[in-house]
Amino acid sequence: MDSSTRRQIVIWLFVCCAMVFATLVVGGVTRLTHSGLSIVEWQPIIGTIPPLNQAEWESTFDKYKATPEYRKVNHQMELDEFKGIFWWEYWHRVLGRGIGLVFFLPFLYFLLRRKVGPPLITKLAGIFVLGGLQGAMGWYMVQSGLVDDPRVSQYRLTAHLSLAFVIFAAMLWVALGLLAEQAREAADKTLRSLRRIGWWLALLTFYMIVSGGFVAGIRAGKAYNTFPSMNGYVVPPEIFMIEPWYLNFFNNMATVQFDHRLGAWLLAFLAPWFWLKLRAAATSVVAPRVRLAADLLLLALAAQIALGIATLLLAVPVALGAAHQGGAMVLFGIVLWLNHELRIEAKRS
Repeated sequence: MDSSTRRQIVIWLFVCCAMVFATLVVGGVTRLTHSGLSIVEWQPIIGTIPPLNQAEWESTFDKYKATPEYRKVNHQMELDEFKGIFWWEYWHRVLGRGIGLVFFLPFLYFLLRRKVGPPLITKLAGIFVLGGLQGAMGWYMVQSGLVDDPRVSQYRLTAHLSLAFVIFAAMLWVALGLLAEQAREAADKTLRSLRRIGWWLALLTFYMIVSGGFVAGIRAGKAYNTFPSMNGYVVPPEIFMIEPWYLNFFNNMATVQFDHRLGAWLLAFLAPWFWLKLRAAATSVVAPRVRLAADLLLLALAAQIALGIATLLLAVPVALGAAHQGGAMVLFGIVLWLNHELRIEAKRS
């Protein structure tokens, strides 16, 4: 692959990553404004055209009126209010479909022009399949809220959220791989230790994303709005009130929020320790870009923790909730970049 093609593919994948980020933030606002059940049909092609006149708006609103959410929650809603929640869900879906087109058409171009080899084709095809699954998962999630209990399943919401991060991670990782130069494989003891900690940071960050999905799914952020204690407790007494015990980790507000807080505390201690360990390493082992990534990791983590605490104390206002969700992807991207740079250093050493 020539350098020009490599650069084109990298830019393309970074654009797709930016679109996934935008979709994530809009999706967060959609959830926080309770807009996700406003469109009750899945029409991938026709659904890209919104209502264009009063009759079409009335027809769309009538379909929403037939849902349990309207009958049980929003029965006093007028058409103008409905438009407010409709547009958030509409643009969330349009962004999702836009990602599909922006990914597929260049992929088809590179494929037909034979600009990519079999290993990269396999990776890109896998990402495209994940994108299709994400669209299906989104509708599967919405369907769970079009029943007697007008609220989407926290399991499906978390799966939808997690898959978005998996797609983001896959595209970012491939792009970073294309930017990296060929290098020999090896690493000294210090670098191997840093790489192990780096992967633990990535896993812990992903755990925070998954646990955050359950917090959002059962609206656990509306409870225990104190910090650092949980209504005066280090471990709330209600943590195992549901039987059987394992359902507490998915359905109990106390347990779900405690698990999310625990992950945040672990990150708050592990990341600075990693930063100090990296700073103590010789410059021949750790390149300036690795140090820059570690510095940005600390800044992003501090901002994300501050956002999380503010969101909790203020009982999840929409702006802070959306910013906290977007901050999770920023933090995850920096952790992935850091691990990728450590991998490059291992090859060079």
